Amino acid sequence: MKNNNSKFSLLLLLAISTVLMIGCAKSGTTTNRESPAAPAASPAATTATSQTGAVGVPECDAFLKAYEACVHDKVPAAARPTFDTTLANWRKAWHDQAANPQTKGALAAACKTAHDNARTTMKAYNCTF
Repeated sequence: MKNNNSKFSLLLLLAISTVLMIGCAKSGTTTNRESPAAPAASPAATTATSQTGAVGVPECDAFLKAYEACVHDKVPAAARPTFDTTLANWRKAWHDQAANPQTKGALAAACKTAHDNARTTMKAYNCTF
């Protein structure tokens, strides 16, 4: 019984974290028509862009690939660093969780939830995945 509660708690935590990360990433957009040039990408963003390592869970790997393509094809350059940071955070957290036999089982469901949430929030950028 305790193992099921632990898995449920982990899944719930991942789902909430995912929603918060997507919400925070989306709030970084601006409506200022005369915004300055896009800042240089942060080290985390550069890492996210160049890091294509697989998590090892098909649902997670497919989502990360689709999300990354959406960000780089549709999100304005000024907002990309925020999304790249979110992507890097997901990739690292999920990679670490996939390496742990106690958390790997719940990871597919968490990635599916993240995918479903991102599908809704990324419509603002005309992303379909």
